[in-house]
Amino acid sequence: MKGIILAGGSGTRLNPITIGVTKQLLPVYNKPLIYYPLSTLMWGGIREILIICKNKDLNSFKELFGDGSQLGLEIEYRIQEHPGGIAEAFLIGEDFIAGDDVCLILGDNIFYGNNLGITLEENINHIKHNGGALIYGHAVNNPQDYGVAYLSKSGILNKIIEKPKSPRSNIAVVGLYMYDNTVVNISKSILPSDRGEKEITDVNRLYLNHKKIRLQLLGRGFAWYDSGSPEALFDASNFVKTIECRQGVKIACLEEIAFKKGFIGFDQLHAIAKKQKNSDYGRYLLKLVEEEENNG
Repeated sequence: MKGIILAGGSGTRLNPITIGVTKQLLPVYNKPLIYYPLSTLMWGGIREILIICKNKDLNSFKELFGDGSQLGLEIEYRIQEHPGGIAEAFLIGEDFIAGDDVCLILGDNIFYGNNLGITLEENINHIKHNGGALIYGHAVNNPQDYGVAYLSKSGILNKIIEKPKSPRSNIAVVGLYMYDNTVVNISKSILPSDRGEKEITDVNRLYLNHKKIRLQLLGRGFAWYDSGSPEALFDASNFVKTIECRQGVKIACLEEIAFKKGFIGFDQLHAIAKKQKNSDYGRYLLKLVEEEENNG
């Protein structure tokens, strides 16, 4: 399975912060926001990744990640200059997907939870062997602001409604989606909505009509942040700070994940750590190196 990070958009809810910089490069505590969705894909074992962004932000992302080889990844870039809907990502990335299954994550979504990587890998394998689609849901207090998933009494997904005025479910469909390769043709077939965009909800409904979609509910052991507003960005930063300071671990430490997943070796981790030794992030990596040497 390949991965796509949709990192375009104007970030107008964050103005004036985002007038001069894309929101995916804003800090969430001690890392750029885009580290978090990238780390989610990496925990799932995904190594071929496409970042879709605006042209003015392309060089910034390339300076941050390059071709991804330092993390054992293969990163490509495509341009989405004007908002055309989440589903447009599959058209922009058609040649990148190239017959494979695909996981799409929104560039401002943060996921954290015990065994998140195991959950992602299980779902990736399910789609590999069974096809179809899988979406993720999380309970929220304001479901009217999201696409809402409705479940049957037996827990089966039976309806998805975009921003209902009077929702009868509190399960929001979050910005993480997995699809088999038919998603490309499905995205081509749907018409733009009233706002002129290809909506991901329309894609999901077509899978639902053919009974080829499942919902993975992220329960109490998981945290999810849609960091598209100042309040949400602040809350996410506080959450990351609390976890890291109390537990002594780092969330979305890309080099640590790459090492643990076997994308890079010990020598590569050590070299990266030495380059960043003057920062708290680099010292954390050096600590990992020391622990690995002691355990070896």
